[in-house]
Amino acid sequence: MPTMLTSQTARSDQTVLDLLIRSGALLEGHFLLSSGLHSPHYVQCARMLESPGRAEIAGRFLADLAKELKVDVVVGPALGGIVIAHETARALETRCIFTERQSGTMALRRGFDLRPGERALIVEDVVTTGKSTLEVRDEIEAHGAKVVGYACIVNRSGGERLAGMPLLGLVRVDLTTFEPADCPHCLEKEALIKPGSREA
Repeated sequence: MPTMLTSQTARSDQTVLDLLIRSGALLEGHFLLSSGLHSPHYVQCARMLESPGRAEIAGRFLADLAKELKVDVVVGPALGGIVIAHETARALETRCIFTERQSGTMALRRGFDLRPGERALIVEDVVTTGKSTLEVRDEIEAHGAKVVGYACIVNRSGGERLAGMPLLGLVRVDLTTFEPADCPHCLEKEALIKPGSREA
């Protein structure tokens, strides 16, 4: 499975790839992704991020990629994006807030707010279809702030842009996915595992 992960030429990318492998973040089975797709593989970034030292390294590398965006605030979706968003914000020396689901919709809660025109970077652990990332964008824009880019540890989207803006990823992943109706693991009646945090 590690051969399905590729890093770019930057040394930082190879370092994070090594951290993912060494932390046991690469899983095999029958997984339900937050996108609704099924996959025989899953990258559980939480396994890497449980180490504060590894989280700090990844956050610093993402901050290096995003420094030209002149970020005022980093926003991460709960739960998967919170730790890496916080570490990225720390490296950028800016504040960090997070969104969470309320009645199935991404929302800012806990007194978090954004100022009109504030430049926001959305940080995730993994981006596949970008569905939840764009939900965070909509909430940010509803508060009058401006999204200037997206960043993630693992980019499964297959592209370097999302909704016309930069998608900064440390590691690219090419893992097989299936629509539920076409999933061979479902046909074999293999148990479906939902490892992510998204409920709707």
